[in-house]
Amino acid sequence: MRFAFVGAGATAVGAAKMLIRGGHEVILVDIDPAKIKILTEEIDCGLVAGDGSKPAVLRDVGPADTELLVCVTDNDETNILATLVARSLGFRRIVTKIEEPEFEHICVELGLEDIIIPSRDAAQRLADIATGALPEEVSRYFKAGARMFSFVAGETAAGPVAKLDLPSRCRVMCLYRKGELIVADADTTINSGDEVVLFTHEKNLPQLKERWVKSRANGQTP
Repeated sequence: MRFAFVGAGATAVGAAKMLIRGGHEVILVDIDPAKIKILTEEIDCGLVAGDGSKPAVLRDVGPADTELLVCVTDNDETNILATLVARSLGFRRIVTKIEEPEFEHICVELGLEDIIIPSRDAAQRLADIATGALPEEVSRYFKAGARMFSFVAGETAAGPVAKLDLPSRCRVMCLYRKGELIVADADTTINSGDEVVLFTHEKNLPQLKERWVKSRANGQTP
């Protein structure tokens, strides 16, 4: 499989080396030609000197042939823009790294599905270690097509959870409102601007994306 990274920092290079050892093809894209030149002596993979947020550069990476694109530059805005450009070019899956947690809400509004926040993830891990609350591997709970989906509620989604028209095998798990967690039940009220987290079957994802991601991209308020 082919994997590509926008941003050739230590994390991207380290992951690239692991993937190469596993027999995968890797492409590293970085705006700094000097960094790319140094990497030619360090790693055996595709190297591209260019701005990974530009359509022409990402098009050359090969959207149809790339299993995963990871946007991990040192600039959050660049990573978000590169993700949006990559999505428009048809990359199958894109991971976006952001350092500032306040950008997460924007990423959810834009429908960005795979977000990494290293500082927060590390802080949570340290807190878990300190308190002895080491969580089990989350993926073991997602079986038989179980998935999570989140969206930022617009005016039409505001109101009681019970009145939110959801497909079968889909329910509201919780809300995030101004940084606070609200565990949802039938009496919970959704406010415009809340991040709503759904637990659903994977077959519902296209319908949910059409309703809450594409409509927002078209300027509607779902």
